[in-house]
Amino acid sequence: MKKSLAMEEYKPEPWILHEQSDMGKNLLHLAIIGHVDAGKSTLMGRFLYIMGRVSQKEMHKYEREAKQKGKGSFSYAWVLDESPEERQRGVTMTVAVAHFETHNFHVVLLDSPGHKDFVPNMIVGASQADAAVLVVDASLGAFEAGMDGQGIGGQTKEHAQLIRSFGVEQMIVAVNKMDVIAYSKERFYFIKSQLGTFLRRYGFKESSLTWIPMSVIENQNLVSCPTDEHLNSWYKGPNLLEAIDFLKLPARDTYRPLRLPISEVIQSRTLGQVAISGKLEAGAIRIGTKVLVMPSGELATVKAIEQDSKMLNIAKAGVSVDISLQGIDSSILLPGGVLCHPDFPVPLARRIELKVAVLDIRKPILFGAEHELQVELHAHHAKESARVAQILAILDPKTGIVRKRAPRCLTANQSALLQISPRQGICIEEYSNCKALGRVTLRADGKTIAVGVVTKIVE
Repeated sequence: MKKSLAMEEYKPEPWILHEQSDMGKNLLHLAIIGHVDAGKSTLMGRFLYIMGRVSQKEMHKYEREAKQKGKGSFSYAWVLDESPEERQRGVTMTVAVAHFETHNFHVVLLDSPGHKDFVPNMIVGASQADAAVLVVDASLGAFEAGMDGQGIGGQTKEHAQLIRSFGVEQMIVAVNKMDVIAYSKERFYFIKSQLGTFLRRYGFKESSLTWIPMSVIENQNLVSCPTDEHLNSWYKGPNLLEAIDFLKLPARDTYRPLRLPISEVIQSRTLGQVAISGKLEAGAIRIGTKVLVMPSGELATVKAIEQDSKMLNIAKAGVSVDISLQGIDSSILLPGGVLCHPDFPVPLARRIELKVAVLDIRKPILFGAEHELQVELHAHHAKESARVAQILAILDPKTGIVRKRAPRCLTANQSALLQISPRQGICIEEYSNCKALGRVTLRADGKTIAVGVVTKIVE
């Protein structure tokens, strides 16, 4: 699709071309996803402890507190699940963020909630990810429950579909709790066959998937080769740490106009009360530059940039940062807004055309005077109520060629072109201009019904 004239006219400023970002190692955003109780938080809590990001003194404190609450097995999960409600319920509810170093990367860890009630929070982490670790419970019945998207709300499938819809192409499948099934080779390959077929169907290439059998409880295959003789006898692949280090960074849009979606509005001792967090999806930013804050259209000046408690002078695409702004009221800053180049604002769309893939839904998506479908539209950190204004066409899923125009309904696993109208304007881009701001998810009745990309901003 032809880009707008404004985009074509953009020329990166000399400082973007010549100044080096002072980030050190390449930054990799890694989302931890999977069905509830698969062991995501416990895995990452123990992983961070082994990596030295949690001290022995802190770990003893978590163990003592968990035992006092009668939840001794949750001690590693409490490294990331910090709120009283998360600890009481034993589930992750928000996206926890942590950092660690590998040989190749500075990793930003995004531990996402697995419970179906918190999928909107999981989308926040997925939208920032460069790669993902999908944690699967190998226990008999538990893997099957996670795959049962129509029954009790299994989240393995939905999380995998969502992470792929946000552009993630590389995934490590961590098959956890192998100790429960005596490190069965047959069970591992059964899970790999069943889940692998599903993942390839939704766009993951086999060459971009790494399958790792592990046990968090027995510390098998996290950062070193397995010591259990049963597992060691048949598994010769990488451990989790090695697999993370083998990942490849996706291309960064450094030389395009600034796009920084606001993840959250924050206050901190170092940055003050007018500050935001977010991942730089395109362009670059440095202290003293003017930015346009959308959707308000107000100008602000970058006062300070911070990443993992380190002050920076400049940050480029691919980096998650906290930014202090001056010359603007904090009430104007909202999650889902976007900091952008003053001369190249992000569109504020009120009607958009989407190319979507309908997921494995049970009820068809109906359109007509008596069936006006209301959906939740998710794009980067923005969430907006919307209505399906028109189903334009059903497409061939492989070629994109129109099969049928103006259908009355859509059924499971179809591809389609449709128009939707957000209740209020939403900061969004055509996918051809900015991939990160052009990917969307549609949800209804607490379930994800379709994923896709913005093909045109109609209004």
